Amino acid sequence: MKKILLLIGFTVFFAACSSSDSTGSGSSGDGYDRTALLTNWADNLIIPAFENYQAKVNTLQTVTATFTTAPSEIALEEVRTAWIDAYKAFQYVSLYEIGKAEQINFVNCTNIYPTNTTGIEANIASGTYNFALLSQFDKQGFPALDYMINGLGADDATIVTFYTSNTNAAKYKQYLTDLSAKLKSNADLIVNDWNASYRSTFIGSNGNSVSSSVNRMVNIYVKNYEKNVRAGKVGIPAGIFSSGTTYGNKVEAYYKNDISKVLLNEAVKASQDFFNGKYFNSSQTGPGLKAYLDYLNVVKNGQPLSTIINSQFATVSSANSVLSDSFSEQIFTDNSKMIAAYDEMQWNVVYFKTDMMPALNITVDYVDADGD
Repeated sequence: MKKILLLIGFTVFFAACSSSDSTGSGSSGDGYDRTALLTNWADNLIIPAFENYQAKVNTLQTVTATFTTAPSEIALEEVRTAWIDAYKAFQYVSLYEIGKAEQINFVNCTNIYPTNTTGIEANIASGTYNFALLSQFDKQGFPALDYMINGLGADDATIVTFYTSNTNAAKYKQYLTDLSAKLKSNADLIVNDWNASYRSTFIGSNGNSVSSSVNRMVNIYVKNYEKNVRAGKVGIPAGIFSSGTTYGNKVEAYYKNDISKVLLNEAVKASQDFFNGKYFNSSQTGPGLKAYLDYLNVVKNGQPLSTIINSQFATVSSANSVLSDSFSEQIFTDNSKMIAAYDEMQWNVVYFKTDMMPALNITVDYVDADGD
């Protein structure tokens, strides 16, 4: 009887150990050091990118305060410059919606477009709004700022009057202030959480369960590339998901109207850098998805899968390079180039989901409603 109980005890013990999210050795069972992978992601890609983003939105808040104190065309241009810098920095953190970023719906409250201009004007008129509500996601973030600094009038002088002589000038100032403050507070929350505790949690979850950091991060990364970059920036406005009906007003940075290509290029670069384990703002690389695939010797059609994916990123960049700076204009003049850019991005979606993730023993955990 004692031997039976002892055997049961060992069985329970080993079952508990095998179900643990952390393997202790930092391996997923395939011999690859996931602890080193997660450490590189945290220390050299994610945290530096978020700290850079935090610095950019801090600057945005500062110049916004200067503008609202004394509105002028020169001060407005400074806000625009800071807005573009912060928007570009966002492209390098939108793929890291994990931890605190996931809790606060970071991407949705930062970059839903087209922005809801009717709702924004209603918020301004009432002076009462709560940006934490889901119903307010399309009335804040970078697209809302785009409207407030680029879309209120046909020229700079007219835009400035909304903050000086308009009946609701004080409310326009307050809304602009609140928009930049929300971006800053969210950035602060995320950076502080990574530095205070989440870094160790993220790295410690080094196993191969559905909830482990590598599995979740890969899903978040692929989803961002598929939904936010491929579909959001190109596919939806180009009419891919609407039977050919195009939407020139659904492009990113619609009111500025000449930086959608810039933002797309930054997002694609951020995606490729993450794949390669490339340090943020550095040429140095560490453990990443490329190294993981190479370690496992994953081959497709006689070539390393990592080479195929990087080659496709180069093809994507080439397809994007012929696009107009204004995607609204591109859709109107020659939408076939937008469709071609989408098609090239789609190839890496296929490589990620049908080749890379199975090779890493990672299951897709998000719903694909695109029919592709």
